[in-house]
Amino acid sequence: MPLPPASGLPIDAAIDDLTATLARHPIVVLQAPPGAGKTTIVPLALIDRDWLGGQRLVMLEPRRIAARAAAHRMAALRHEAVGATVGYRTRLDTRVGAATRIEVVTEGVLTRMLQHDPTLEGYGLVLFDEFHERSLHADTGLALTLYTQAVVRPELRVLVMSATLDGPALARRLGDAPLVICEGRQFPVETRYAPHPRELGIETAVAAAVRKALRDHPDGDVLVFLPGAREIHRVAALLDAQSHALPDRVDVRLLHGLLDAEEQDRVIRPAPSGRRKVVLATSIAETSLTIDGVRVVIDSGLARRPRFSPRLGMTRLETVRVARSAADQRRGRAGRLAPGVCYRLWDEAENAHLLPAAPPEMLEADLAPLALDLAVAGVGDPLELTWLDPPPAAALAQARNLLAELDALDAAGRVTAHGREMSRLGLHPRLAHMVLRAAHDGHGALASDIAALLSERDLLRRDASSSGSDLRARLEIVSGAADPTVADRPTLHRVRAQSARFRRAISLHSPGHVSRVASHDAAGRLLALAYPDRVAQRRRGSLPRFVQRNGAGAVLPPDDPLAAEAFIVIAESDGRTPESRVFLAAPLDLDDIEEDFAAHLQETDVVEWNDDAGVVAMRQRRLGAIVLDERRVRDPDPERVAEVLAAEVRRRGLAMLPWSESAVRLRERLRFLSVTDPSWPDVSDSALVERLLPPLLHRLGAVRSAADLRHVDVHGALLDLLTREQRVRLDRLAPTHLVAPSGSRIPIDYRDPSAPAAAIRLQEMFGASETPAVFEGRVPITLHLLSPSQRPVQVTRDLASFWRSSYFDVRKDLRARYPKHHWPDDPLAAEPTSRTRGRRRE
Repeated sequence: MPLPPASGLPIDAAIDDLTATLARHPIVVLQAPPGAGKTTIVPLALIDRDWLGGQRLVMLEPRRIAARAAAHRMAALRHEAVGATVGYRTRLDTRVGAATRIEVVTEGVLTRMLQHDPTLEGYGLVLFDEFHERSLHADTGLALTLYTQAVVRPELRVLVMSATLDGPALARRLGDAPLVICEGRQFPVETRYAPHPRELGIETAVAAAVRKALRDHPDGDVLVFLPGAREIHRVAALLDAQSHALPDRVDVRLLHGLLDAEEQDRVIRPAPSGRRKVVLATSIAETSLTIDGVRVVIDSGLARRPRFSPRLGMTRLETVRVARSAADQRRGRAGRLAPGVCYRLWDEAENAHLLPAAPPEMLEADLAPLALDLAVAGVGDPLELTWLDPPPAAALAQARNLLAELDALDAAGRVTAHGREMSRLGLHPRLAHMVLRAAHDGHGALASDIAALLSERDLLRRDASSSGSDLRARLEIVSGAADPTVADRPTLHRVRAQSARFRRAISLHSPGHVSRVASHDAAGRLLALAYPDRVAQRRRGSLPRFVQRNGAGAVLPPDDPLAAEAFIVIAESDGRTPESRVFLAAPLDLDDIEEDFAAHLQETDVVEWNDDAGVVAMRQRRLGAIVLDERRVRDPDPERVAEVLAAEVRRRGLAMLPWSESAVRLRERLRFLSVTDPSWPDVSDSALVERLLPPLLHRLGAVRSAADLRHVDVHGALLDLLTREQRVRLDRLAPTHLVAPSGSRIPIDYRDPSAPAAAIRLQEMFGASETPAVFEGRVPITLHLLSPSQRPVQVTRDLASFWRSSYFDVRKDLRARYPKHHWPDDPLAAEPTSRTRGRRRE
């Protein structure tokens, strides 16, 4: 088979180096800029090399439209039809034949090839095109291919091709693989920044930019990048408006993944002579595709990326700022065939804040399909494989848990027969499980319709809002039982075609069980097979708010047809917290939950504390966070009561406990002892919350009412913190009272742990030469000496010094105020007394 003639593209200069390098090395990295020709020229240049030995090569493309376009372009260069030397395989379309040497595949097809035949017998080279996009399928396919190469096929060659990824870094991560660089050829592209006011929607700004570009640049086509199909259709409507009609010779073309193959191919072809086209595209047009005639690019600066939440088990599409590498890719589309211009609808200063590259899909995606792929491939431990970015452990664990719940994995984590059947359908594991289980029960047709609906965007037009979120309304349209004019015709066509394919697939597994007619009212029951974690119960109240089995909240508009349903199953929502907006759901009966989830229902006692009612105990039958029914428990488990009250104390603090006067005084004494000697228990708030609760648990377990709580013995629990020796020493080291010379028992105040104090009439201390002390005489008591009428006259911690000096000044004042009392000249020789005589004179 002769080599293809020189293409005239920049890649021609690198072909000899590339083929020679592949002859010597099993793994090679090719870095070539957009438009260099790597996608179509490299495979054709390699199929007849001696080291390939007549074997086939397979090239992974990240998108269906790119795979199909690449195959058609290569076949055209060989003047052949697709399916001869060059063919392609996608999830929905296959064009290969016995003579095919080059297979362009996408959407996990390579992974399924490796699962079917881990040796890839008959294939000598695997190419990964546009690897800089770092799709989940590409990362998985590369990891499995490298595993095959390392274990059974050392002669298998791998070529990783990238436009914007750091080639040297990628080569290092692939074991210092050799790097071949193609310099490329790019016509100059002028960049013009055209930020738009925030209050002006992006669609309006894009439409205005298109009109300006058509006026200012009379030649060439315009390629517009928008985040998604919704924005594309809005811009198309604005450009079609009568008040701002485009010139007659301008055709507006749409390009996104939801279009059928014929329409996509029509967009790629050059515009007819004398006409211009405006192509409104998603990021699908960033790489691989060459749209002939483009001279102007208008970049909205936005992209749509899937983000998966392991907590919610849900993927939602988020509109984000485009990465700098993607913006450069988009800009380069204007300079492939001639000089061009790129309008960026943001401020030039914003470039510095763009991410250098988008995160690999591996780090943000739902890993349930990956986990199933690995299990089917016999990979028990993902770390056995060589990953550029290994699957995040938490997301992978969540994925494996889901697969176990769907019966795809056994208790040891190995794939089950059911899991293998799920993998063959090419659906998300949730939908595959639903379709197969439904088929065994005779509801395969309805399940196929549901799976097809959930695999596409909503088929209802925006003006058909009366159906709200009800999945059954869409099923009526798909089955032909409702008016199809309210649906988007292309989407309805794709849904019906996909459903037919699913029915054919499952008929191989469950013959005779597919065509039985099922009521659309069974939709919720089938949907629960796919989304068991999203069964939701309506909360009490007037608003349609729901709690899902996984604990997440959800909400419907008040006028939604499902707003009054007691139970629903949520298929799609915006995934926001704390309550997500439901877009698509179906109702579910309590009887169905009782039957289908019988093995998952749990009966638990829920104990709560109410300040007015006391302990409230209910026995609930639950499905996760959903309470199906409950009844009052008269005699709750004391241990559970104690745990609940202990949790309340931790939340609200020690003040919740009934602190008697004796308990307060004991805590103050213990605080004094712990400050003086750290071997004593710490009774600060933070420490006491944890230390006091264990000895209190048996007391708290007996509480049933607020009155019971008031009788809990906190004083006894404090004593339980002490060892036997500490209990013996407590009164000796920190006595509750001091015995005055008068014989009175005076309480000691330990509120200030660094200075215990006692308030006592001065006359009761006559004759005492030393200051009373605690802690075996080592800590003096601060004496607050009082007048006969209990008013403070002196504070001292040195009684002897007071008698020698200050006493005489105090004595003068006291003699004047209390003349009938005895105020001796020598207080140390006087008789102490606790009695007062005569009337106090102030």
